[in-house]
Amino acid sequence: MKRWSSLIAVAAALATPALAQEAAAPNGDTPPPAPTEVPAGGISSAARQVYTPADFARYSPNNAYDMLIQVPSFQIRDNENLRGLGQATGNVLFNGERPSNKGDDMYTQLSRIPAGNVERIEVVDGATLDIPGLSGQVANVVYRADAFSGQFSWKPEFRAHYTDPLFTRADVSVRGRSGAVEYEVALNNDDSARSGAGGPTLLYDGARNITERRKDIWNTHYDTPKLSGRIMWDPAGDTVANLGGHYQRKYDRYYEDGLRTGPGLPDSIRTVYENADSWNYEFSGDYQFGVGPGKLKLIGLRRFSHEPYRQEIITTPDGGVATGDRFAQTGDLGETIGRGEYQWKMFGGDWQLSGEAAFNTLDNVASIAVLDPTGAWVDQPFEGGTGGVSEDRYEGLLSFGRKLTDKLNFQIVAGAEHSTITQTGMNGLTRSFFRPKGSISLAWTPTADFDVSVKMRRRVLQLSFYDFLARAFLNDGNQNESNNDLRPQQDWSYEAEINKKFGAWGSTKLILIYRDVEDRVDVIPIGTDGEAVGNIAKAKAGAIDWTATINLDPAGIKGMKLEPRMLLQKSSLRDPFTGEKRQWNGFTDTVISLGLRHDIPASDWAWGGDVEYSHYQPSYRRNQTDRVWEGPVWASVFVEHKDVLGLTVRASIRNIANARSRRDRTAYTGVRGESPVSFIEERDRLIGPIFSFSVRGKF
Repeated sequence: MKRWSSLIAVAAALATPALAQEAAAPNGDTPPPAPTEVPAGGISSAARQVYTPADFARYSPNNAYDMLIQVPSFQIRDNENLRGLGQATGNVLFNGERPSNKGDDMYTQLSRIPAGNVERIEVVDGATLDIPGLSGQVANVVYRADAFSGQFSWKPEFRAHYTDPLFTRADVSVRGRSGAVEYEVALNNDDSARSGAGGPTLLYDGARNITERRKDIWNTHYDTPKLSGRIMWDPAGDTVANLGGHYQRKYDRYYEDGLRTGPGLPDSIRTVYENADSWNYEFSGDYQFGVGPGKLKLIGLRRFSHEPYRQEIITTPDGGVATGDRFAQTGDLGETIGRGEYQWKMFGGDWQLSGEAAFNTLDNVASIAVLDPTGAWVDQPFEGGTGGVSEDRYEGLLSFGRKLTDKLNFQIVAGAEHSTITQTGMNGLTRSFFRPKGSISLAWTPTADFDVSVKMRRRVLQLSFYDFLARAFLNDGNQNESNNDLRPQQDWSYEAEINKKFGAWGSTKLILIYRDVEDRVDVIPIGTDGEAVGNIAKAKAGAIDWTATINLDPAGIKGMKLEPRMLLQKSSLRDPFTGEKRQWNGFTDTVISLGLRHDIPASDWAWGGDVEYSHYQPSYRRNQTDRVWEGPVWASVFVEHKDVLGLTVRASIRNIANARSRRDRTAYTGVRGESPVSFIEERDRLIGPIFSFSVRGKF
């Protein structure tokens, strides 16, 4: 990944005014974030908006994440699930660099940077940078640790129904510097959760007669403690080196107990237990140094995950003998990546030549068993669940970007990849593919308060290697067969981003996306009556995503802002079972939300809340349609104090609109659309209010 050299070059000029600003009191009297507009000129080819720590004073942030989420109309975007490391696809950079790891999301990386270490946040259009793949608004977090510092948070959660308290959601990190070496150590369990729901489920026959009544309660225990560390060496000149890694344990348990009754059926107790405890590690590093007229960056990454899974379902009729089924598998996933990037300037622009080799593997062992009358598990034949998958992939890309006029920049990336996928086990197969890749981007900034970027790119998505193999879903009575012919999904993606600022009132953003897809990954027919994860030749999808930040200070309501959002999406493909057109499996077609925050003037108090409506499309299999969702409306409120003995304390209540856990499933005796209805399942479970508390501080 290239450095944001044009922005780093003006660090001294920008750092001075940032340090000269005094921190204001964290209340609603402090103005909302208002960037300094730095026009293009000199050695910098891009106009920028620069936010300093003083711009975020009203929020009393503890870390870089707390600051970045308050940048008007900016939405943090994680890297896409593409192949290897490849081009940059997220929209956050760190000291002008994108991270060379894959195991941490943007939230985790940003939350480890104390607010006191942040010198400024620069927002610029990605197509104006010398980093291939970026487009739209990109935030560069410029920070430096000059001394030892640390931060921590604790976020317990309690639910009124069916769920155990959560006490383990917490994180702590330290950061410091010694000479040219900066270091970071963190222990994080922020991704932990306790969830659950309970209530009735009704089953009907095709004539809508009730055939079974169920009352189920389920809950989960999920913890993901991760120990991570990173060292950066940044001496004078072009040399920069990073070395980092993590080790993580995942504790993932699911419990369900249900009572089932129905006409002519004995009352029965049904229990479901799932265990997906696993562990993983990752090591990565990069080294950048000057070579000839440019800079060479070498990147290496190795990660591995051990992923056992077991699901057991036991049904015990009143006065009868228990029956049951068990599915188990153990997968070992590995990925090794080597990448090189050479960057130089020529013909008035920025060039980069990159090459990457990536090697991915999966070794999986799966089994099915049934419970016999003595209570012992007896293994059954399960073809296609055990085997291995590997892919060797090589990629080469050349990029060029330059300023065309004072207001127009462009960037082009072109190249290809060659991959070989090998599957062992039942009907083992080896296949090779050659695929072109690349993108072209334009960024237009006609005025300081208006900009437009457009991008066309050819994407190749990553596959889940588990999808090659057979798998049973016992709780739903479904099973995937193995499919050796599975191919990575590819598409032509067309994107546009329009940003408009309204001065003190805030800003708005509109994103338009259209994707023309080849080899869409979905469930397809296999054999005479089977199904598996496979490919659909053609599909398409489009989206309109509108967001805004509306500051009410100019209207006389000091410290208050609104953040509305509307996402409308539509997709299309031809169903491989019925031949009819439909939307993609489980596709989110609508999201409408509104957030509010009020930092009360002349105080350390803030309050707010949000409300969100979402709608999802059903999922489709050979003999059923199935729509599972929670909602449709989620709402929450919070109150926050920014200085309780130096700590930031927040209390919140979620799900005040009584969102529920719902399911509507229709199963057919054969292929849907051609066969009678077998049963209809309607589920309506209570989730209830969720009470959260958080304490954040620094040391």
